[in-house]
Formats: sequence, structure tokens, C-alpha cells
Amino acid sequence: MCGRYELKTQFKKLPCLLRKELPQNFQENFSSQEIIRPSDPVIVLKNEGKTSTSIMIWGLISQWSKDPFNTVTPRPFNARSETVMKKKIFRNSWNYKRCLLPATAFFEKGYRIRKKDSTPFWLGGIWSRWMSLDGSELESCCVLTTEPNELIKPLHNRMPVIIPNGLEEKWIMQTKNKSELNELETLLKKWDHFDWMAEPVRRLNNSQMNFFNSLIIEKSN
Repeated sequence: MCGRYELKTQFKKLPCLLRKELPQNFQENFSSQEIIRPSDPVIVLKNEGKTSTSIMIWGLISQWSKDPFNTVTPRPFNARSETVMKKKIFRNSWNYKRCLLPATAFFEKGYRIRKKDSTPFWLGGIWSRWMSLDGSELESCCVLTTEPNELIKPLHNRMPVIIPNGLEEKWIMQTKNKSELNELETLLKKWDHFDWMAEPVRRLNNSQMNFFNSLIIEKSN
């Protein structure tokens, strides 16, 4: 499971791909995030013919949802990588709408898991676009999970999928055939834990979310 993560960095230290095609006012209003939770707005790298950065809701809203703001209906914030290609709610997103979420750490059982050099890394995810009858749009996403490696195993029986640097565009490209999808499944394997560390944390503080709330705007055709 991945239910909390952080993005504590400066804009200039974000991965270059995130800074290529930005939402309006992104750079001016970007701020470090100490804790990101499900239902929060999050930064996402996607590809719809070109690589671009979006702000989405963390918690997948199905494209056939009648009311995306209904809090009773579950919004999956994680999806098991072993079954994501089989389940109806995730299958179309796995085929055509994979994404990446930048992070500098994620949290499990009171521990912060991060790279030893504290640089950003990629959480592998999928996303969806909900559209209303009047053309308004809302984008949402969830993080894929896999079996834990030796670092995470003492803390939890699941861990987020980490996509290595250099494979970003391969992951988010709009795959069109089965062989390409099968090749992507090799990226879902556990990452090498030797350059990572788990450190105890006493308290997780709330993030300042005004920046993201200001960027989530329903778009009309």
C-alpha cells in the first residue's frame, strides 16, 4: 500500500520532464509538500500524444461515474500491479493512461522511505478522465503497488511501484499492442533497495494545498 508520500524539493530540482509542459501558473505557485494524502491534488506526468504535467485528484474516479464528488463511492488510490490489467475499473487506464507521480519519500508504519541522496523518484500509476454531459473534465489517478523488497518487507506487505530514471517516457507512452504492454510488465518488478533507506518519523504535518487547489479547474470543451 502507498497511502502517504511527500515531494520536498525546489521547482528547479524537479525532474526535467515535469518542467517541459506545465499548467498555467505552476512555477510561480509551486511549493514543497511535506505530506500528500489520498483525495489531495497531486502532480502527475502523462502522455496524450506529448509529454505534459497535470494536476489530478489522488483517488481514481471511473469515467462512467455519475457523480465524481460522491464521497460514499470508493476512489481507489492504489491498484495491485498483478491484476491491474484484468479489472474493469483499471484496464483501460493500464492500456492507454499510465502516469508517473514525483516523490521524494513515501511513508509506511511511521517510517519515511527515501533515496539516500534525497533526490526525487517516480511512483508508477494510472489515470482516468471523467467528463460531464456539459463537457467539464476531472482527471484522477492512483498508484500501482507490488510485493515488498527486503527494505519494505518488515514494514508492510505491499510497496509502490518505482519506475527507474530513464524509463519515464516508455512508461507513459500510449501503448497500442499486447507485446508492448507485456514489455511494460517487466517494469513492475521490485526496485533495488541498496540506494534507499527507511528512517523513523515522529509526526507527519499537513501540506499547504492552496497551490494545487488553485490549479484544479474544470475544463470545458
